[in-house]
Amino acid sequence: MLSQGDNTGDLSVLDNYKHMIKLRDQKPGNVYLGLPHRLDRPTSGILVLAKTSKALTRLNKQFAEKSTQKTYWAMVTGTPKETPTRLQHYLVRKNAQNKSFAHKKEVPNSKMAELIYTMKQGLERYSLLEIELLTGRHHQIRAQLSKEGLIIKGDLKYGAKRPNKDGSIHLHSRKLTLIHPTLKEPLTFTAPPPKDALWDSVS
Repeated sequence: MLSQGDNTGDLSVLDNYKHMIKLRDQKPGNVYLGLPHRLDRPTSGILVLAKTSKALTRLNKQFAEKSTQKTYWAMVTGTPKETPTRLQHYLVRKNAQNKSFAHKKEVPNSKMAELIYTMKQGLERYSLLEIELLTGRHHQIRAQLSKEGLIIKGDLKYGAKRPNKDGSIHLHSRKLTLIHPTLKEPLTFTAPPPKDALWDSVS
């Protein structure tokens, strides 16, 4: 599902929850919901919505200042390093292809992207990586891992040989820590991965 509506007209998380709140709270007018960050359409896991404009402004500031902590899980083919590994690339976004391209050195119109991955578990055909996202670029994890020969299961756009049956990819927003926008308390959310045989083998 889309995080936010686009020109496809497909249902988005944002529209879905606006409708749910309108019915639940019997609101006569429009429902406000803000989206301080997004997930790629085929990605699973934690997504934060803001119920007020003040909350959205404060959450946007946290994401922009990188004071949140974002952890992802990915199932990949290839040969990841067995020690925690920091990846730094320069990403160029191509809107026409809805794809980002990773470069080892800075190139025109590029933005620096960083993450740290740790191999949590080796399976027969895949490896489970835990990824700490240090910057928040378009398709960052997918592009950076692909550049290193680590292909996320089901991710045709970034090198997978076959799709997942449901169109998803095995990239999951596992954990998110942020400060509550009004209570100022730290909050940590952890999401179980979707139910399938591969995720079930590690979760």
